[in-house]
Amino acid sequence: MIHSGPEGVLARLGAAVRAMHSRTSDPAQHGVEHAVLSHALTHLAEAAARVDRIADARERLADLLRSRHAAVTPRSRFGLVHGELGPDHVLVDADLDEPVLIDIEGVRAFDVEWEHAFLELRFGPHYHHFADPGVDLDPARLALYRLATYLSLVAGPLRLLDGDFPDRAGMVDIVEQNIARALAQLPG
Repeated sequence: MIHSGPEGVLARLGAAVRAMHSRTSDPAQHGVEHAVLSHALTHLAEAAARVDRIADARERLADLLRSRHAAVTPRSRFGLVHGELGPDHVLVDADLDEPVLIDIEGVRAFDVEWEHAFLELRFGPHYHHFADPGVDLDPARLALYRLATYLSLVAGPLRLLDGDFPDRAGMVDIVEQNIARALAQLPG
C-alpha cells in the first residue's frame, strides 16, 4: 500500500474539520463571545498575578480584550468545533492514512473562528490545510479569540506548573511563547 504521508493526512484532517465546521446549529446560548471575554479576563488576572510583564500590561490588555469584544457583531448560527484541536488530539490509523480525532469531550456548537485561532497556533505552517476558501472568517472574532487563546495558554500552563507536571521545561516554553504573543498584540 502506498502511504500518502503527512501532507495527505493533514489534507484529510483539514477536510474533516471543514465538514465539522459546516454543520451549523443554534447553540444553547447566544453571545458565545461574551463567555470568551469573561474567561479571557479571568486568565489575564491569573497571568498578571504571576508574570510581571503581564501585570505591567494588564490594563492595556484588558482594554484591548474589551475593544476587540465590542467589535464583534452578534451571530446566531455556529459550527461544530473540537474546541482544542492540535496535533496531540489526532491519531493516525495503522496504514498512516486516516486521521482520527481524540479527546472530543469539548465538541460543541461554537464560533468556528475559535477553532481557527487555535488551529493557526498549533499547526503553524500546516494551517493552510484547514482554511476553507468558501468561508469568510470574521476578522473581529479572530482577533478577540487569538488574544484569548494566548492568555489561556499562559494561565493554564502556569496552573499545571503548580503541581508536579513532568515536562516543566516544555510547559515553561509554552508560557513564554504565549506571553510574547499576548504582549505583541498591544498597539505601539
